[in-house]
Amino acid sequence: MGRFILIDVAVALALFFFWYGWFVRYNRRRAADVLQWVQAACLGKGRIVDLRWQASSSRLKATLHLSSRWFEDARLTIRLLPRPLPVQWALSRWQRQEETLTFEADMGFPPGFHLDIIRHRWSGNSGAKSSTRTRPWIIHRPGPVILTTKEDWPVELSPVVNALAAWRDKDFVGVRFNSTSPHFTATVALENLSDKKSAAALLGLFRELAASSSAKQH
Repeated sequence: MGRFILIDVAVALALFFFWYGWFVRYNRRRAADVLQWVQAACLGKGRIVDLRWQASSSRLKATLHLSSRWFEDARLTIRLLPRPLPVQWALSRWQRQEETLTFEADMGFPPGFHLDIIRHRWSGNSGAKSSTRTRPWIIHRPGPVILTTKEDWPVELSPVVNALAAWRDKDFVGVRFNSTSPHFTATVALENLSDKKSAAALLGLFRELAASSSAKQH
């Protein structure tokens, strides 16, 4: 009996190490693709260095050297699902956690304000009960709706908000401007990064936001 238990334990351990090794490799390959797209989108004016893996290869931190007057000391953080650890991976799937890319940097012209933009989406559907006379759904696509904690809208924030509102196809998890370091932080869902073209569009938006936030200072 004890011999069969030992065999079962050995098989379970072998399966665990196979799972762990396979998904460590998967996560690292996925992150490498994202970094490759970002570096290619810099068109030779950016270089990714100092890669540091954390949390069982589910989080990667890197430094992005940019020859840009807008950003200094740029850093990237890629957060992936904890696939190498089965229990944590199952919990993350149940909690519907997103895989994200976070870009943070100081700016040559720091913003003179503090702004946190958190993007949420709501959706609805019909209930389980349906009547015999079901009315057809009429779907409308509204413009951006902004909820703010300030009664007075500062003039210098308008270019920033307008730039964000114009990019409806970029599903930002959050954007932050701060007068202290890091001056700019943006988190975007990884599902919106699929190639060099999408990475270039994202970096272009970052530059546009940086220019908008410092337009009054130069």
